[in-house]
Amino acid sequence: MAGTDRKLSAARKKTELVIEQMKTYGKSRRVRRDKWTNRMAIMGITLVVMFLAVAINIKGADLKKSDLEYSIREQNLEHQKEEEEKRTAGLQEYKIYVKTKQYAEEVAKEKLGLVNPDEILLKPTE
Repeated sequence: MAGTDRKLSAARKKTELVIEQMKTYGKSRRVRRDKWTNRMAIMGITLVVMFLAVAINIKGADLKKSDLEYSIREQNLEHQKEEEEKRTAGLQEYKIYVKTKQYAEEVAKEKLGLVNPDEILLKPTE
């Protein structure tokens, strides 16, 4: 009986060993395939992140350039605004001057050739 028990236990061990081998037969391929798939997924994600970083960097440089251009344009517009304000102030003064008697006399003398009654005109001799 001891001999048959040994034979049965040896047969069982062989059977269990074969079953274990059968269970792990496809696993090694599957494990390798899964590792490769995981690596490719990680590489793909890394590539996408790198492309996004490059795109953001390029867009940031464009925004800095645009910001510089807009600040120069803003300074130019401020300068033009100051010049127009000075011009407006000059025109306001001229508007007030045009309403004075002095301006009316000046225009009458220069353009119309009129003189005041108490003035004497001297004509140059040729």
